[in-house]
This record gives sequence, structure tokens and C-alpha cells, in this order.
Amino acid sequence: MAGPADEHRLIAGVFTERVRGVASGDWERPAPCAGWVARDVVGHLVEWFPGFLHAGAGVELPKGPPVAEDPVAAWAVHSDGVQALLDDPATAGKVLRNPNIGEMPLDHAVAMFYTSDVFMHTWDLARATGQDERLDPQRCAAMLEGMLPMDAALRSSGHYGPRVGVPDDADPQTRLLAFIGRTP
Repeated sequence: MAGPADEHRLIAGVFTERVRGVASGDWERPAPCAGWVARDVVGHLVEWFPGFLHAGAGVELPKGPPVAEDPVAAWAVHSDGVQALLDDPATAGKVLRNPNIGEMPLDHAVAMFYTSDVFMHTWDLARATGQDERLDPQRCAAMLEGMLPMDAALRSSGHYGPRVGVPDDADPQTRLLAFIGRTP
């Protein structure tokens, strides 16, 4: 099983391919997240996570250009900063403290809260910009299995829409996307 650094490298690498694949005129195309355009998908990932890291672990990520000006460069600087954090041997000994989740090893917190968010938003960016929407089916199945017991808590967080109905025999990606409120 891959550790948090390798997992991020793989998942962020796929997201990076989608970011680089966006045609310049497609950044304003509607995304599957209500009220968002493609640029907002990148903006969400670049904007929420630095504050989470700073508040919980005192970590400062490098700042790139604003997403509104250059989403590709903004993502590259951000993603490279997260990867450098995870590749740093000192990170394994750091703890993230959060009033909602308690304490956990920093690298595991990054994997649980951020890398999984990048994974799911890869579909959103791909869908918005007409790119390859396929996600790793094994990761989809594992994420769904881990999220199902937390259904009520996830829904009440406001970060997920209402579940979308899909057939019981739907593939893992379709079931995961439906669970988080997307219409696959």
C-alpha cells in the first residue's frame, strides 16, 4: 500500500494532467458543483487547504499566483508545495490538531482530507472541461466503503449534496459520485 506521499504524487499527478488539459476558454465552463465553474474547482483546492494546514499544524505552503489570473501555475505551485511537505522526512513526526477531528499524524491528515478531495474533484474538473472522467475503480470502492458509515456526518457538514440514486449494480465510480451528490 502506498504511503501518503506516493498517494498524493499519483492523485495530484492525474489532477495536474486535467488542469493542463483545460483549453484557455474552458475555465469558465460550468462544473458539477452547484454555482462553480472549472476555475473554481482548482480555486477550492488551492484556497481551503493552506488555512487548514496553518491552523492545525503551523505549516505554511508556498503561494502561487491567484487562480483567477493563472489556474495552471496556481495549481502547480500549490501541488508542488504539498508534495514537498509529504516528501519531507520531518513531516512524519508532525501532528495536525483540529477541534473537529482531534489529533492525527500530519501526513495521514493530508491523505484523508486533502488528497481524497483532489481525487474526487478530478472528476469535477474533467466533467466541466470535457476530459477523461475515469477514476481508479479500486480507490472509488475503498473511499465509498470508508465514507458510508459516516453518511450522516458528511451530509450535515454541508460539503456533500444529497445522494443521487443509482442502480445497485452500478460501477464503483458511479456509486461514489452518486454518494457525494454528483449526477454521474
